[in-house]
Amino acid sequence: MKKLAVFLSLLVLISFSLFAVTQHLTILHVNDTHGHAWAFGSGQVGGFAAVSWIVDEIRAEVEACGGNVLVLHAGDINTGVPESDQLDAIPDIVAMNMIGFDAFVLGNHEFDKSRDVLMNQIDFLEMPVLSANILDEEGNPYFTPYVILELGGVNVAIFGLTTEYTVYAEPIYLDGLTFENVIETTKKLLPDLQEQADVIIALTHLGYGETLFDETTSDMLAQAVDGIDVIVDGHSHTLFEEAPVYGETILVQAGDWNRYVGRLDLTLVDGDVVDFSWTAIPVTPENYPQDPKVAAALDYFWKLGGEKLNVVVGKTAIPLNGERADVRSKNTNLSNLITDAMVWKSGADIAIANGGGIRASIGEGDITYRDVLTVLPFGNVLYEFTLRGEEVMGILEYAATIPDGAGAWMQSSGLSYTYENGAFKDVLVQGEPIEMDKMYKLATNDYMAGGGDGYTMLPTYKARGYDTGFVLADVVKQYLEKLGTIESYDDSQRTIYK
Repeated sequence: MKKLAVFLSLLVLISFSLFAVTQHLTILHVNDTHGHAWAFGSGQVGGFAAVSWIVDEIRAEVEACGGNVLVLHAGDINTGVPESDQLDAIPDIVAMNMIGFDAFVLGNHEFDKSRDVLMNQIDFLEMPVLSANILDEEGNPYFTPYVILELGGVNVAIFGLTTEYTVYAEPIYLDGLTFENVIETTKKLLPDLQEQADVIIALTHLGYGETLFDETTSDMLAQAVDGIDVIVDGHSHTLFEEAPVYGETILVQAGDWNRYVGRLDLTLVDGDVVDFSWTAIPVTPENYPQDPKVAAALDYFWKLGGEKLNVVVGKTAIPLNGERADVRSKNTNLSNLITDAMVWKSGADIAIANGGGIRASIGEGDITYRDVLTVLPFGNVLYEFTLRGEEVMGILEYAATIPDGAGAWMQSSGLSYTYENGAFKDVLVQGEPIEMDKMYKLATNDYMAGGGDGYTMLPTYKARGYDTGFVLADVVKQYLEKLGTIESYDDSQRTIYK
């Protein structure tokens, strides 16, 4: 009997191995495209038309071998290219629909414009638009939390998570919405998803690595929660060389601006992930042509974006530095020019701006209105306050807590100071020592005036505030017209931290 039992056990094991089902699932993903629907730069990299070609080619390859393909976007289609910004990212949405994306997660920049604009975008997107941790006033998900897709006999759950940083970065249009901690949201969701699905994908706009405002990053999520097979991430614009693995969770992110398409190939046995490979595919004209149908649609929208963007408004003999890492850690000639323009237009004593609002540099040569809108794409307007010196110092106290690399890093004009060993010294307004009881006129943008990037003290001064209605990009345009040709521009450090 013992030999018979052993024989039967072996027979069962052999039967299981003979009838085990192996499946292949390929996930193609992009993130943080920020209006870059078209190829850009001297090398004409990126663009959804080339992405479409890549997706079609890989779909054909994978499906010919019996596999399935998912195409995912990890958030932030808004804000970055004037032709897209003027049209509320409709060019990007049309291209994504033509490509056939399977899901999109809301990024923080989806809240750059009014709720009406966002809901219109969601209506146009022919795919699930996900976020499980954005809650309404009753504590329920405001948007679709997840979707279950059946792919070749495998049930795949995709749930969305949006960074809690949004409440700092884009507070103006968040009325009635709260952002639940993404780890808590995930722990509540997972039991239901595990009952319904074989493979669980978190489509997230959280960011990878260092946290700026105690928000949850994708690697923190992967380490805190078991049961997620794949995290497809965005927000930090990170281009991985290799996909990190935390426990049994694979984490991927593919840079930004459609310059790369991430490709994650999963091997499944009876619905369980047993192996994977990942690569970031460069979207270059040397490697991939443009899908002519998508290119034709985008060409229409490019023209619709407006020839007025090509009007020359100034000229510079020097590069104007708006590089992301620089304007979020120090003063540059472009950040100084922008805040100087705010003082010039408003007649204020002081102007302050968040470094994260400066989105590009300007190269030598003619400066067009398109260039200005690329630098300042958010449509912000100039806002003025009348504040006491001690209230200005309260703003500086907050600014001193902001780490290098954060979008909240403060740029200024008419104001200079040194912060050393936890104390301020040499605080000057228009070259004179600040006086605590004196009233000063301060100019900023409506984003910061509404408490954006953590400047929550500013809305408390609303009774002494005034929305000028001047669009910040137009203010800078007018200042450039006044300056004429820029031969040099002040790049001195107005705010010094030691």
